[in-house]
Amino acid sequence: MILPLETAFGKFISFWHLHDLTLSLIYNHVMTDYHFYHPIEVRYADIDAQGHLNNAKFLTFFEQARIQYLRRLGLFSGEQSFMDIGVILADIHIAFRAPVLWGMDVRVGVKTVKLGNKSMTVAQCLKNGPDGSIMAEGEVVLVTYDYHSGVTLPIPQAWHETISRFESLP
Repeated sequence: MILPLETAFGKFISFWHLHDLTLSLIYNHVMTDYHFYHPIEVRYADIDAQGHLNNAKFLTFFEQARIQYLRRLGLFSGEQSFMDIGVILADIHIAFRAPVLWGMDVRVGVKTVKLGNKSMTVAQCLKNGPDGSIMAEGEVVLVTYDYHSGVTLPIPQAWHETISRFESLP
């Protein structure tokens, strides 16, 4: 049951509207412009019994776009093994904004918003291609990682420089 909450202006909003407003404040940097987008085909097999994109597929679409982002920046090539990418997913949050349907023209934006010593925070969004409306948005924390020895590593200086230049980060 959704209970209305009275706002300071005397209007009523639902819990879900308040939830969306809270997420917008938390992820406000996600709404910034993206310098990289990757088009995604929504296949029939991606649709769930409710007729929209299965929740798990958002993770796959975000991952696919992140890999293409790394390739675009020259940080990963198609000849490398996935064991050699050097990043591992540490945390992810996704806010679903609108249903994605079979055959929709969508694209995923990727933007690094923070570079640390061993981790980077990446904002992502899934947009409707024709009108640019946001269907989902999220934030991912990636950690640089050596899969062969099982330890975290500092982000390589070349990565810092390349990403900072591409994203205009300090």
